[in-house]
Amino acid sequence: MKIYYFKNEFPKFFKEYRSYVLTLLLTIFVIITVNNYENFRSKQMKSLENIYQNIYLHKTLSYISEGLNPRFEKIEYIVQPGESLEKIFSNININEKEKKKILQFISSKKLKLKLIENQKIIFQLDNLGNRKISQITIPITKKKDFVLTYNNQNTFDYAEITKKLTLGKVYKENIIRNSLYKSAIEKQINPSIIVQFAQIYGFQVDFQRDIKKNDSFQIVYEEYKNDENKTVDFGNILYANLILQGKSLELYFFNSKDNKINDHFESNGQSIKKTLMKTPINGARLSSPFGNRKHPILGYTKLHAGTDFAAPMGTPIMASGSGTIIKVGWCGGGGNCVKIRHNSTYTTVYAHMSKFARGIKKGVRVKQAQVIGFVGSTGMSTGPHLHYEVIQNGKKVNSQTLKLPSGKKLKGNEREQFELAKIKIDVLKAELINETN
Repeated sequence: MKIYYFKNEFPKFFKEYRSYVLTLLLTIFVIITVNNYENFRSKQMKSLENIYQNIYLHKTLSYISEGLNPRFEKIEYIVQPGESLEKIFSNININEKEKKKILQFISSKKLKLKLIENQKIIFQLDNLGNRKISQITIPITKKKDFVLTYNNQNTFDYAEITKKLTLGKVYKENIIRNSLYKSAIEKQINPSIIVQFAQIYGFQVDFQRDIKKNDSFQIVYEEYKNDENKTVDFGNILYANLILQGKSLELYFFNSKDNKINDHFESNGQSIKKTLMKTPINGARLSSPFGNRKHPILGYTKLHAGTDFAAPMGTPIMASGSGTIIKVGWCGGGGNCVKIRHNSTYTTVYAHMSKFARGIKKGVRVKQAQVIGFVGSTGMSTGPHLHYEVIQNGKKVNSQTLKLPSGKKLKGNEREQFELAKIKIDVLKAELINETN
């Protein structure tokens, strides 16, 4: 009777618990399947391992791989002293036919490609068949590249490509312990910015004598970075503050809307530029002032009608003001000299030069702070130095005590533009200071 009862009740039991039964069966099936797969996988891996460890297979794969080269290849070549483009082609293993083809194209187009030591030239090569150059990139300037590209017509295209540079603003400050230059270098300020800073203040500051220990400076300037986030160039100094003995000499860069004004001004809108710079040479030492002295060569006392600045041989000499050159050549005891007429009142003389700057000759118009020559010891001289004279209304005067008229003062609409520019620079400076802190 029990068996009969179970048979009658089994369909009812299965119907009630079928989900549990099916789950149990499915679980058993999965376990069996996975176990079989793992056994199969283990056997396959052992088989592959045995094949891979076969020494003959290793030798075959090595032989094949050694004979393979990637089709496209990039070479960054650093130019060595005295290397020509032809020699570089040989060094990167370009065949004679390909080399001749490129050189003939460059010659036919009269392309002047200047190679400089340590310059990085980028070659894109196609190794399919004969090794060919698909593209050459040669830097022209920090902002431009010359690019030569192989085209589908079996010849070349070329162009000057302006690099995509990102303009950024940098704030630096430091206390001057020894010299402005050393203090700036400590803060990793580029030498070109230091020179620009010195030129801006050169109209009212003598960097050899006016700067004392524990003076300080603040500066905001522009820098350009490439796609690799490397600084490749610098722009304007937007803000400069030289604090001498507690007194601030703040300067703001101002470029008017019509681009007629592009200069630095004091906070009251007064141009920093004067008729003449106080010192036409950077980093020099005042070796002999204006006045009576015993001449080091002639041996007797006479008026020293100029100011001598001792400096290393070859140090650049700047025009202390804009004007027209009225003499370039030998000046007797003054050796190689340049004489500049600035206006009806002022004329300046620069003597004992080792050589003149390129393009400096009689009748040429020069700008203030333009390099006109280099320190030497020509003429009656006991060592390398600049003899500098200022002639006012035909009379030689002391350049270091001379009261010079200031330059332009902004008025009207220009002054309004300047005040707005000054506010923007002050806000920028505050933001950069916060970022550094």
